[in-house]
Order: sequence, then structure tokens, then C-alpha cells
Amino acid sequence: MDIKAYIESGILELYVAGTLSEKENEEVYALMQKHPEVLQEVLEIEAAIVKLTASTSQRDSDHILQRIKQTLGFDGNKDTKVVSIAKPKYNWITYTGWAASIVLAAGLLWTVNQNKQLQSDVQIAETQQSLLETQIANSKNSLEDANVLISVLRDDNITKVPLAGQGNFASTFAKVYWDKDSDRIFLDAQGLPDPPEGKVYQVWSLTLTPLTPTSLGTIDSFTADANKIFEIKNANESEAFGITLEPAGGSESPTMDQLYTLGVVSAS
Repeated sequence: MDIKAYIESGILELYVAGTLSEKENEEVYALMQKHPEVLQEVLEIEAAIVKLTASTSQRDSDHILQRIKQTLGFDGNKDTKVVSIAKPKYNWITYTGWAASIVLAAGLLWTVNQNKQLQSDVQIAETQQSLLETQIANSKNSLEDANVLISVLRDDNITKVPLAGQGNFASTFAKVYWDKDSDRIFLDAQGLPDPPEGKVYQVWSLTLTPLTPTSLGTIDSFTADANKIFEIKNANESEAFGITLEPAGGSESPTMDQLYTLGVVSAS
């Protein structure tokens, strides 16, 4: 395509004026994306329209009114009795310029609105694509996590430690699946209620002689996690596991009156 001839054809002016068909608008828009000189020409046309409409709106109305008075014979002379009506002179170039400026200004507004709508549609599409990709990634991760958990539950070498409710929390329960080969545990905390606001559950690895607690960290995502199964690193020679309720951020040592569950590792 001869881009120079296309620009000189006048179709870009019609595009800015908003008088093209939908198909023609799409063709012009496609060429704007492909050829920078076409885009530049459209921008220059729009800028010219803005200047034109600005200049026509700033005419001196007092000057125009004075011209009308002079034409009709009202020149300030009180004795004037005869009204002289001059033959109107039609300046078709001026009228045409005004009409063109109005049409092109309207077209400019239409183009701006169309561009805004297009940008909005693109943003919506990009957001939907991002959400879809996130959902796919989450589904993939969930499936992988489920497969890992299934393999752990079926592995005879995994040490299973039930944690029973303690004291005032006798109705609570949890279970630890300890994978010693990979220094990790899987904590099934479905038997614990959601912690109060400002509180978190903290998991402890214990040695019994002497009794020494080692923090395995807090479960900050407890409420948000639907499955209540958490993977936690544990490189300790644990003899028992416990869960306490602690202030947000955790504690250096367990709060014993907030000990929810406790379980001893089987000697087998």
C-alpha cells in the first residue's frame, strides 16, 4: 500500500470526523498501529481541530454586534428614520469552515471515546487473562500438593503422631505426619478452631529428657487455609509435638495454659 497516497486521500480526516463505517474505522486503526506516519497524521489532524474550535469560540461578540448594528443602520444617530438593510453576503467558505469544525470536533470526541473504550476493553481482557493464569497456577499447585500428601499418607516409613486435646481444650485434636528423610512434617490441624483475632497457633518440637521445646514456627495462614494441612520444616530429633495458642508473631517458649494439643512420638 502507498501510505503517502493513503494519507493524502482524505480518509484520515473522515476518520477523525467519525463519518466512516465500522469496518473502515477498523482498517484505519489497524494502519495506525502498523505505520507510525499514519498515527502521526491522525494526531496532527486532531490537534488542528482542537485549535480551530478554540479559535472560533473566542470571537469578540461585541464586535459582531456592532457590525450588525451598522448593517441595520443603528449607528448611534437618534435622528435616523430610515433603516437600510443591506443585501446579505453569504460567505460560504466561512460557513463551510464552521460546519467542518463542528463535524470534526464531534468526530474527535467520538474518536477519543472509542479509544477510551478500547483501552478499557484491553485492560479488562488483560485482567481476565491474569486471573485465569493465576487460577490455573493455583489449580496446578493444589494438584501437586495433593499428590505429595497422598504419597505421604501411603508411605509406611512416615511416622504418624496423633496429638490429643489438653486441659480445657480436650475436644481439640491434630495429627503429625513426620517425613524424617526430608526433614519435614505435615500437620493436619482440622481439629483446631480458628484462633481469636491477634492470636496464632505455634507448633513445637519437644525432647523429653530434659523437657526442651523448639519452635517450628507459627501457622499464620490457618484461617485462610481451607484444608488445614500445613507443611513445616523439622530437622530436630523430636520426641513429641505440641501446639499452643500464642500472640501474633509467636513466643520464645510455649504458653502452657494455652496448650491445645500434645502427642508423643511412638518408640517403634
